[in-house]
Amino acid sequence: MKRHMILGLLAACLALPAWAQTTTPEQYLKRYETLSKRVGASGLGIETLLDNWAKDYPEDLEMLQYRFLFYFDKSQRAEVVVKDKNRFLGENPTLSLKDSLGRDVYYFQETFYDDELFGEAVSTIDKAIQLAPDRLDLRFNKVAALVGYEKESPDMALSDLKGLIDYNASRKPAWKYPGVEKVDQEYFDAAIQEYCFVFFRYATPRCYEAFRDLSLKMLDYEPNNVLFLNNMGSYFLVSQHDNKAALKYYNKVLKIKKDDITAIRNCILLARNAKDVKLEKKYLPMMARYGETETDKAAAQARLDVLNSKKK
Repeated sequence: MKRHMILGLLAACLALPAWAQTTTPEQYLKRYETLSKRVGASGLGIETLLDNWAKDYPEDLEMLQYRFLFYFDKSQRAEVVVKDKNRFLGENPTLSLKDSLGRDVYYFQETFYDDELFGEAVSTIDKAIQLAPDRLDLRFNKVAALVGYEKESPDMALSDLKGLIDYNASRKPAWKYPGVEKVDQEYFDAAIQEYCFVFFRYATPRCYEAFRDLSLKMLDYEPNNVLFLNNMGSYFLVSQHDNKAALKYYNKVLKIKKDDITAIRNCILLARNAKDVKLEKKYLPMMARYGETETDKAAAQARLDVLNSKKK
């Protein structure tokens, strides 16, 4: 009788589905990687696998990251939209046609989001950040999702980035980023600059404001950081068409770093736009000396020679 009971229990265990047997986080990860390669981040079977993984290991960071990715991917749908301009969020149109009156019509592919699913994605990545607050990749995953969701009005993304900058300055965490050997202040600055670039490239009024606000936030802590001083020059030059304010920032950069090619190049551009020959002649020698290539240096010197010869 006892033998029959043991055999019965053994048979019952063997009959359990594979996911119900003891599975390590590493095994779940391997299964996920294998399945996602076939069906994608939110394809058939992914949700079931993640649910089982979450049931066994609710605080596993790998699970939370892929669960975030599942909801984020599932929340998206792409549609072709018509715009009356030839650039949209920094992108060229996928197609351009003429209407019956001969006017250009521009077609773009735009991503739209299901609010409920996107909310689940954010909630999931927030839990991961709470468990590992010094994992910089988790924080940037959230910001990247918010940027995509908000598009031309990045209010939540900007708020998150500002909070991240404050956290970095006040806590000075030992950031970790899988695959990156050294995450120091220089790396952090460069990462924030990438988001500044995204906002600038989107080129909407609110994105230009986010570009400015994010740059000013960094300058609160690093007032002589030429990356963000250059950003402020570009904000006034491109968004506000205020040459005087732009020049002020670029000159501040050049006082700190006399060979900063971004500031030099933009000062020359600014002078040419204003048809200010005297100002252009001030910055051309800098390009002739510090240009990135010999071609840049030679072109600057040739232009300077032409301007000087006209004076004679």
